[in-house]
Amino acid sequence: MDAVKHGRTIVAGGILLFQLVMIAYARFVPSRYFCWAPYDIQSEYRLDVSIDGRPLTPAQIRSRYRRPKQGVDNRSIQQVMDIVEQYERTYGSGDHAQVVMRYRINGKAEQEWRFPPR
Repeated sequence: MDAVKHGRTIVAGGILLFQLVMIAYARFVPSRYFCWAPYDIQSEYRLDVSIDGRPLTPAQIRSRYRRPKQGVDNRSIQQVMDIVEQYERTYGSGDHAQVVMRYRINGKAEQEWRFPPR
């Protein structure tokens, strides 16, 4: 019975150690997927997407990325970028879409991100 208890302690300690390492790691990368602390940044964004020169409607953009054409997110803007890029590199790779995302973090100057990058 002691071996089972010891094994559980090792597994629980390993899980806790993994979580602590991932939280520390998340502090130094833009995505911050494993960060438990509240992410206190407001990211406003607007997606403009075109395929063969034809702009997609807001409904088509929502269907494509499962995100609205424009919105406010309280997570890192990198997460929205990751969603778009992952879709375009996999399911949408044959469409050759041009994506321009304009975004503003905490009301500061507007920035622009493009996929594919120029």
